[in-house]
Amino acid sequence: GNFSFGGYWKKEAIECAHDFIVKEMGLPISYVTIFKGSDAVPKDEESRAAWNALGVQDVREEGMKDVFWGPTGSSGPCGPTTEIYCKNAEGKDVEIWNLVFNEFFFPGSREELLSGNPGKQLEKLNSKGVDTGMGLERLAMTVQSKKNIFETDLFAPFFDLIHPGFAQKTARVIADHARAIAFLAVDGVRPANKEAGYILRRLIRRIVVYKVENIKDIFGAIVGVYTPFYSEFNLETVISVFAEEQEKFNTTIYRGLEKLAHLQTIDAPSAFTLYESYGLPYETIKEIGGERAKGLRREDFDQEFKKHQEISRAGAEKKFGGHGLLLNTGELKAANEEELKKVTRLHTATHLLQAALRKVLGDEVQQRGSDITAERLRFDFAFSQKLTPDEISRVENEVNEAVQKSLPVQYVEMPLEEAKKTGALYFFKEKYPENVKVYTIGPNSSTSSEPPFSREFCGGPHVSNTAEGGHFKITKEESTGAAKAGVVARSVRFSVRPHTFQ
Repeated sequence: GNFSFGGYWKKEAIECAHDFIVKEMGLPISYVTIFKGSDAVPKDEESRAAWNALGVQDVREEGMKDVFWGPTGSSGPCGPTTEIYCKNAEGKDVEIWNLVFNEFFFPGSREELLSGNPGKQLEKLNSKGVDTGMGLERLAMTVQSKKNIFETDLFAPFFDLIHPGFAQKTARVIADHARAIAFLAVDGVRPANKEAGYILRRLIRRIVVYKVENIKDIFGAIVGVYTPFYSEFNLETVISVFAEEQEKFNTTIYRGLEKLAHLQTIDAPSAFTLYESYGLPYETIKEIGGERAKGLRREDFDQEFKKHQEISRAGAEKKFGGHGLLLNTGELKAANEEELKKVTRLHTATHLLQAALRKVLGDEVQQRGSDITAERLRFDFAFSQKLTPDEISRVENEVNEAVQKSLPVQYVEMPLEEAKKTGALYFFKEKYPENVKVYTIGPNSSTSSEPPFSREFCGGPHVSNTAEGGHFKITKEESTGAAKAGVVARSVRFSVRPHTFQ
């Protein structure tokens, strides 16, 4: 794609697109679309004129739902678009490029904008913007005269390895998911129950249920296709990540498939039971279930999932005594006031631990997460090599010295951009609110020339003084898998038992 903010406009963007598609790629344009207009926005005659001037006469008008770009959040820029269609090898028209012309601001969501009666007015932007996006795989399909993307050189070398006994749809799922798994694995993502790790886990498990016997060969071919462009690709990493998750899943998957085979009719409740008890994805249940699952709808399955979440949430609130903050963090878990005190001390320990690791190992250390209960503390971080016994000992000593010094623990709430200037540590990919809390352990810089032991963005809770912690001991250090080659070679996990930090 290409962008322009306050520079060239519709005529120039359309000329660039036409030049690339027709002259560089040698493709005839089948037709283009423009916005047909609405009560709030006039018809996009400017784009029509630009296309006609280039010899494109088949210009089709479409409505706001198809060719009007809406805000991507709760509000934002928006405007009409023009789409470019070319034919594939079967003669089907395929949209390969969309040119978005942001010339308005809408103080609401896309859903509100498309409602027909938004109750809010579009505002003209002072600086108009061009934002275009082309589909690489669709372009490859048309340039290479293929019927679908799986016949292109982006897929064919490994798609052809998939056994012909699989249905076409299943073969495409295997190819698409295998490629996604490979990219996620070499980028440092590991199977987990949340965020990107959850996506990777679902992708792997979707393939596992198909029992692809030559999956290693398929991964090998994927690495062969993409290594010339992505030097960080490592076949051993991809196979290792897949095999580990496969081994975990195999203990339950076949029992789930057996249960699925014995069901006469598969409805939403039975499908969710298969998902909850055996990890079978909805897509797999629907596909393998065949005629028995013809009445199963995604909306009904999602509703069962929602009901399960509500029941679980109600049970958790009862179990955890209403400590909402602890439950909402995803990292802290406490069942009563006594456990709350323990996890608060342990949470403060993660700040001391990260600071100590960076003092001993350097700024390369980056936190990746933590998991805290009254029984143990696990702290994940990225580092390029395994720690030596001496390094572990030095880290422990740094933390225990901070505890013995009885350092104050305090926070200041401030605007996000101002907080970043303090030098406090934070997750660069995290989305923070406009105002954040910055926790400092050690002397306050406004009253002391001595630098603090630790300074981080955090929502708490924390002890008020490190002396409340007690003795700190690292009980376990282990690798959690290789990450992105050339940047971080491994992740390391620590466990800290509560009785050693009391």
